Amino acid sequence: MRLLNLNKFLYILLFLIISLSNTQSEEPVDIWKKDINNTKSKISIETEKFVIKKNNVLKTNIKKVAILEEEAIENNDRELLGIYDPQENNFNLDIWTQSSGEDIKNFFKRIDKIKLSKSAEDYFEQIIMTYSYLPKNISNEEFLNLKIDWLIKNNKDELLEDFLSKNSEFKNKKKVIQYLVDKNIAKANITEGCKKSGFISKEIKDSYLEKFKIYCLIFNDKKNEAQLVFDLLKEQKLSDKFFENKINYLLGISEENYEKVKEDSLLNFYLSSITVPNFNYEPNPKTNKYIWEYLNNANLIKVGDIKDKERIKKLETAANKNTLDKLKIFEIYKQLPFDINTLINAEGIYQSMDGLDARALIYQKSLLSDNIDSKINYLFLLKDLFKKDNLSNVYKKFLSDTLKELKKSEIPESYIEVVEKNIISDDEFKLGKIKYNDKILHRSRIIKHYTEKNNPTQKIQKDLNNIYKKIRKNKNYFFSAKDLALVESLELDGFIIPKEINLEELAKKYKVPEGFTKLIDNNEIGLLALKLVEIIGEDEINSLDAETIYFITHILNKSRLIKFRNKVLIAALPQRS
Repeated sequence: MRLLNLNKFLYILLFLIISLSNTQSEEPVDIWKKDINNTKSKISIETEKFVIKKNNVLKTNIKKVAILEEEAIENNDRELLGIYDPQENNFNLDIWTQSSGEDIKNFFKRIDKIKLSKSAEDYFEQIIMTYSYLPKNISNEEFLNLKIDWLIKNNKDELLEDFLSKNSEFKNKKKVIQYLVDKNIAKANITEGCKKSGFISKEIKDSYLEKFKIYCLIFNDKKNEAQLVFDLLKEQKLSDKFFENKINYLLGISEENYEKVKEDSLLNFYLSSITVPNFNYEPNPKTNKYIWEYLNNANLIKVGDIKDKERIKKLETAANKNTLDKLKIFEIYKQLPFDINTLINAEGIYQSMDGLDARALIYQKSLLSDNIDSKINYLFLLKDLFKKDNLSNVYKKFLSDTLKELKKSEIPESYIEVVEKNIISDDEFKLGKIKYNDKILHRSRIIKHYTEKNNPTQKIQKDLNNIYKKIRKNKNYFFSAKDLALVESLELDGFIIPKEINLEELAKKYKVPEGFTKLIDNNEIGLLALKLVEIIGEDEINSLDAETIYFITHILNKSRLIKFRNKVLIAALPQRS
């Protein structure tokens, strides 16, 4: 649309230039009828000069028009994909164009190994999902794959749905659609899944999605409508024999039913599970994780013979890889039989047992312990047993949840520290009510410029002058890195800083790595923003040390990423209840 508008403008411009030139280039008429053989009149001479000049201008303008058209076509070929308008975060379409695709790929490799904090994750999402042109030496498909793979790995379903609705065509579309369909099937709540089959706009057509919608129509007893959509799918040659067999069977058109379990996609596996009589499926380490999830949620994983230790060990491995619900393992442990003598003497017997039996025995012993001291002891012994067989991931959250259930007042003092270290916090970072303190610059009413909307600039300036006068009287006052972060930001925002505050001198205490300055100079704003996300990492903004807060805000000020800077200041500076 932008290219068409530009072309329209250029053609109008060209037409006007040509029209003007044609008008002016008509042969001049000597209206005074003086001696024709004599020199031309001044008017004729001037007119001729004007025509020559205009013809030269015309040639120049035609060249300019051609260049503009080439640039417009070139820009149009650079596919724009994203969710967020660049201006929302002080970005522009060229935030990546000066950066190497290899640098971006290396960053994604590093970030995959970090569990980002909520604030870091939020910034990261906004950066990578902003409409923009490509970095150097990387294809559009490859760059988009980096983003989509991260979103899928981190279960960012809403962002993916939003991305689909705002970007109708892109090479990775099928991958996104199948992921979203599979996520809904894997929940084993088809009623809810079918309600969510509208999560993708009707304009988006995909055979996998259409197949799921056909099944949903049958599930909701809309067989006539399902038949119409099914016939259309076959006409478009987007169906296959397996799917046709299952749908004809479910519609009651045919009694023929393939009893083979097909697992090339979750949809085919699901159709197998509801149509194959006495359905029984044995997952293995190579089984798709969404099939594992569906089996979990549909309660289709059966241990069968509790004496089949190899089968149980495979389930432990699956749980450790997050493909099986970890609680299933502890349900199995409770079923393993031990005689009363073995349970009584568990501490002396478990060491001679196989790893699986030892874990099950100590787990049962912990359940039977009514003494909190011994219970904690068994819980941490069990942690060591899981670690010994490289199955720590099975137990980590289970241990945390169990420790949370203990009353703090009853925990022996010798265990308090180790208990706290093993509790995983589920609380999201939440901003509390601000408590302003005018004795400390970065906690004073001055920060209302950032924490409250529509504060008059004159009032903030007056507060800055008055509060600083009071602080100056305190000879023991330490001008901190957070104070410097605030004052530098205020100066950039147009406030007059008291002359006594020498920002250059104060800033010398804190060294900014040369690499960040180079990124700003090279206009590699996207990569710069990613590196700041990496610095925040697993920490919430309010838990970062003062020097890191100054460094981040200083870089954001230098790169003019004011909206991100404001978010950092709001989270890091105030004291909250």
